[in-house]
Amino acid sequence: MIPFKITKEEVNQLEIGAFDGEITLVEKEEDIEGMVKDLYHRKFLGFDTETRPAFRRGVSYDVALLQLATPEKAYLLRLNKLGFPKAVRRILENPDVVKIGAAVRDDLKALRKLEPSFVPDGFFDLNEELKKVGFQNVGVRNLSAMVLNIRISKSEQVSNWEAESLTEKQQLYAATDAWACLKVFLVLYKQGYLDSIFSI
Repeated sequence: MIPFKITKEEVNQLEIGAFDGEITLVEKEEDIEGMVKDLYHRKFLGFDTETRPAFRRGVSYDVALLQLATPEKAYLLRLNKLGFPKAVRRILENPDVVKIGAAVRDDLKALRKLEPSFVPDGFFDLNEELKKVGFQNVGVRNLSAMVLNIRISKSEQVSNWEAESLTEKQQLYAATDAWACLKVFLVLYKQGYLDSIFSI
């Protein structure tokens, strides 16, 4: 049985877990095609974004990184270097590809800021949807603990996502967040927890 609530102490007792598949950094135009080819016809994708944190009032930054993950592979698209490519937007606008994230509303708002004509479709927000089936704690860290039995490190969350090159730690953190959303969804989907709110 998967628990519907968890304490901070219980999360902290778990072993650290992270994505162990292939991470592909997409920061050149020529890398986009391979990513799109791989992802466009997938049924389910993990989704997340990262933005450089602002520590001063009145200062904000555009979203810098878009993460899309399959169970084996995570693509990290450097939006601050490439803009928001049309081919990638098509994946995010395709209702037949279910993109799974946590608190996706803010992510989508940030992406629309880059491209006002962007019309997202096919998104499944774990935070909003799982409350409907009884989960009392949500968020990637809590859900990963309850559903996957792992603790996700958040140490890189407030690092500089616009840095000239991303560290291996940053890349692993970014990949893990998107992958964990997908993994949580797939486990719940296969075990029937989502039957009342999701069907495909």
